[in-house]
Amino acid sequence: MSAIKGRDTAPELAVRRFVHGLGYRYRLHRRDLPGKPDLVFSKSRKIVFVHGCFWHIHTCGNGCVKPKSNADFWEDKRRGNVDRDKRNEAALVEAGWKVMTIWECEIRAGEEFKARLARFFKK
Repeated sequence: MSAIKGRDTAPELAVRRFVHGLGYRYRLHRRDLPGKPDLVFSKSRKIVFVHGCFWHIHTCGNGCVKPKSNADFWEDKRRGNVDRDKRNEAALVEAGWKVMTIWECEIRAGEEFKARLARFFKK
């Protein structure tokens, strides 16, 4: 588990490059906010989380994979991540932030996530 990166992952870096290219500036992993969001846009009060499909149980093929060894541990671990994500997002919305979650598979798929991000910032 210690070898698994939580920051500066390839999907997160791809999102950062795209957002920076749009001209937006951001802060990374602000510890004073619930969930230490991946990208924080303080002026517009917007937050972007970049989630790995497996770790946060996305509905895509990678998220639906269930490990065969130590299955109970991994189910509890992954379910705990999903529950924590919901609590963190609810706390951020209650505090007046707009939150967007981008999934790892969306970034690999191509241009759709870029259009979603652009719409998110225009609102």
